[in-house]
Amino acid sequence: MKARLALAVVMFTAAFPAFSDNDAQSDMDWLQISAVAARQTDYTGIFVYQYGNHIQTARITHVADQHGEHEKLESLDGPRREFIRRNNDAWWNLGDQKPIQVEKQYSGKRFPDLLPEQLSALNENYRIRAAEQARIAGFDTQAVIFQPKDSLRYIHKIWIHRDSGLLMKAAVFDGRSKQKVEQYTFIQLRIGREADSSQAVQMQPPVPAEQKTLMSVSSDPGMPAATTGWKVTFLPTGFKKITEMRRSLHGKNASAIHFAFSDGLAGISVFIEALENISNSKLGLFSRGAVHVYSKVKGDFLVTVVGEVPPRTVMQVMDSVRYTGQ
Repeated sequence: MKARLALAVVMFTAAFPAFSDNDAQSDMDWLQISAVAARQTDYTGIFVYQYGNHIQTARITHVADQHGEHEKLESLDGPRREFIRRNNDAWWNLGDQKPIQVEKQYSGKRFPDLLPEQLSALNENYRIRAAEQARIAGFDTQAVIFQPKDSLRYIHKIWIHRDSGLLMKAAVFDGRSKQKVEQYTFIQLRIGREADSSQAVQMQPPVPAEQKTLMSVSSDPGMPAATTGWKVTFLPTGFKKITEMRRSLHGKNASAIHFAFSDGLAGISVFIEALENISNSKLGLFSRGAVHVYSKVKGDFLVTVVGEVPPRTVMQVMDSVRYTGQ
């Protein structure tokens, strides 16, 4: 369970008009351009992911053609790790490590594709305002801040390329401490015709019969779990249920109940599975950047909450998970 969660955590035109309080609809139209840019634009680049003292470098290549989207994400530090996506099908290549099957990417976001297609909910949960203009990796950008309307979620700040709408940088801040929690930044980038569209051929996910180092992500949406009897009775205002289902567990005959919620920028997931031999080292709170994983035993079940929200919010959600039998 922890391995899959950690893997999921790893591995979310011309100058645009300025933002203004008097033209909120124009502001949202501008963000809408940015929301689709990461899906409809050809680009290849190298970005740096930072949290705490940790720095990780990765290369991403994205091609949109008549067959849909092709994406390849490669880690450039440490052991070889590679993520390949073809529309809704995805694979992890773990190099020499034991392959790990990953759940379907039900709502996961990866830099630079961080904005939702539907932006209306963002105004309900965040105060959106323009910030400074900056030059990043040789591109002119406009910064935008998403200030949450409560203390239960993080502040988000993004830097958008003023020509293509592509995100060049994204940072998350704790609203109380004002400390930076994590940050993604492009340090090299080629967009459009400058990107190597021939990479789409290399992004096909072959699975050699003799050594299946690429493991397919199941496209099966799972079984509906409306009658499980489990309820999540607390969520920050604005979080809406994305899915509730039973998911098979890799290497086990059992299944886990999975709830997924989102406010448009941040996501919260709850996993509930029958209790097996669990050591104390697998319980408690684990963090990586803005993502926090909290596991706790409740009766005969292991409950795990994964959230892109402050630890205190993850704990409040955990306290609200209960079996009602209805």
